[in-house]
Amino acid sequence: MNVKEVLINNAENYPKKLALIFKDEPINFLELKERAFKLANFLLGLNLKKEDKVAIYLPNCPEYIFSYLAIFSAGLVAVPLDFLFTENELISCLGHAEVKTLIMQPKEELDLEKIKKEVPSLEKIIFPEDLKEIFKTGDVSSPMVEILDSDHSLIVYSSGTTGRPKGILWNYRHLDSGPMTLKYCVEINENYTLLCALPLSHGGGLVYLQLMLTSGATLVLMERFLPLEFLKNIEKYKVNAFFLVPSMYYTLLQLKELENFDLCSLKWINCFGAAASVDALRRFHQVCPQAVFYNGWGMMETAPPNVILPTGSDKIESIGKPVPWFSVKIVDENGKELKPNEVGELIVKGWPVMEGYYKDPELTKEVIRDGWLHTQDLAKIDEEGLIYILGRVSERIKVGGLLVYASEVESVILRHSAVKEVAVVPAPDKLRGEVPFAFVVLKDGFSLSEDELRSFCRKNLAHFKLPHEFKFITELPKTRTGKIDKGKLKQMVFLKDE
Repeated sequence: MNVKEVLINNAENYPKKLALIFKDEPINFLELKERAFKLANFLLGLNLKKEDKVAIYLPNCPEYIFSYLAIFSAGLVAVPLDFLFTENELISCLGHAEVKTLIMQPKEELDLEKIKKEVPSLEKIIFPEDLKEIFKTGDVSSPMVEILDSDHSLIVYSSGTTGRPKGILWNYRHLDSGPMTLKYCVEINENYTLLCALPLSHGGGLVYLQLMLTSGATLVLMERFLPLEFLKNIEKYKVNAFFLVPSMYYTLLQLKELENFDLCSLKWINCFGAAASVDALRRFHQVCPQAVFYNGWGMMETAPPNVILPTGSDKIESIGKPVPWFSVKIVDENGKELKPNEVGELIVKGWPVMEGYYKDPELTKEVIRDGWLHTQDLAKIDEEGLIYILGRVSERIKVGGLLVYASEVESVILRHSAVKEVAVVPAPDKLRGEVPFAFVVLKDGFSLSEDELRSFCRKNLAHFKLPHEFKFITELPKTRTGKIDKGKLKQMVFLKDE
């Protein structure tokens, strides 16, 4: 995607149309282009050139979007960083990417002098006050750079690990992947209003920006996901579409105020990011039956989304089918392709697949073999070609030689009227090797004993699939994108057994 040309075209076609709304403050497409170009020219004035990295460390805000657009308009490489990263995580990613310029909002717990010392490549830090001055006096002309599809555009760190940072590397063509998939599968145009409550530092947030650019839609941006505010924004701005991960739908369903909101403006809603409870998704769909529900799939390694449920299908437990330029297979542990309805690992191929992990050819070779990216997702494909995600390979629990899929157990537990959320992980067992272990969060005002829940599960699950233990907790740990953090839950299981 040539972001510079897209910004110019949008500003010419609908200059006064709203591009962005944040905390009731509107920004039109002409203003969007001008701010992006002013910052782009400032960056180029720092003698930055192709392959140079510019990191963004901000909460969700218009400045995050201006920064993305400026970096892309200047043909540089954006390094979006989660605003919850600690100082050590920030230093780790900045150093690994060899970032030259950092656009950031200061935080009390950050020692800027230490960051500068620990990241020798870092030459310039730009603060929000600097951005205000740049937007007042900057050069609004089109940046004088040539941008090729093969040029590097983005390095995304899936976590802030200080051990072995994993940076997913995209080129500029990859920026076309998400909007191409969505436009192929769903209706989206300049008359749409989208609502984003996902972090702009992650793929779920970035795709909103891509859609706004390529369709001319208006984007309502939230700093973070607040369920009640989310519903208020749908009603206030007549929102037509949004993306959320399953846990966010579950949270919305718990709101007593849900039925009081007018959601009739919604035309489609999309669920992605994790295996979901079909019952919960159907309940949410009942709240806005006029909207088309799309389940989907993608990962940052594949410039998401890449797979979406076809319009009209009622099999919302399926993530759907891949777009024509994206190939998928289900294979066993030896790489042999499996027959319909057999469970194995989902592997994928096509130009949306990342260039690789930045500065890590060994890890790249581990996951991309013979041109196929091994996703670590457990899946099956039915006779219609519809794909079903059953969880991660790491969530496959081997109970005395028999396979149990965490998502299947979770789906059953979620049917209980007292259960708000659940996560199932493997726990070590001396006799059977592994057994399912369930962490359960109850709805407010409900009570439930372990024996009662086990009795309920026994009616719907084979004996070997029953959780060995149910642990009732007040809240499940979540990642920044709202996914359940099963890594932390596994640590809780092992700490319990020590």
